[in-house]
Amino acid sequence: MVTIDKTGVAEQTINKSRFLAWVAHCDSELAVGSFLRAIAVQHPSANHLAYAFRIKTAEGIIPRFSDAGEPSGTAGKPILQMLEGQKLINVCVGVIRYYGGVNLGTGGLARAYGGTAKLALEAASIVSFVEMQELNLTVQYKQLDALTRLVTQLKGHVLDKKFDAAVHVKIRLPVPAAAELERFT
Repeated sequence: MVTIDKTGVAEQTINKSRFLAWVAHCDSELAVGSFLRAIAVQHPSANHLAYAFRIKTAEGIIPRFSDAGEPSGTAGKPILQMLEGQKLINVCVGVIRYYGGVNLGTGGLARAYGGTAKLALEAASIVSFVEMQELNLTVQYKQLDALTRLVTQLKGHVLDKKFDAAVHVKIRLPVPAAAELERFT
């Protein structure tokens, strides 16, 4: 499985219709909603905003798509097929269309939406997927710097710190690296 770590954007014009695509890392349906709302706000006069996403959850991979008013299976499904074909997860692709006055037919629409999504994916940076885990740790003040350095070395991130008698740290790091933190517990 793979994901992206850099967004991609693409644009093409086919028979006077303008297609613009964005691809972004989204690890929840909430993130997908925010991403799509941002596109819709930037392009309020677009005729269609079709999308597809695949998100990995504890229950498995959730695939979803929307044709956004285009004929059934001509917009969202070709975008989803691009994601599935590359085994991408935690990725959403949104493609807007400004109608140019020429009907493309169902085959033409599928090729246009899928092709524009493919161009955006080619512009993105695709990387191997690493399962991440969030942990909450409580450490002494004198351990905080060492913990922060270790989390960075393990390709993780400190998400939050709360200070009282001790330091409560919320971190996110690759699942295989979680065992390395046992010395801090």
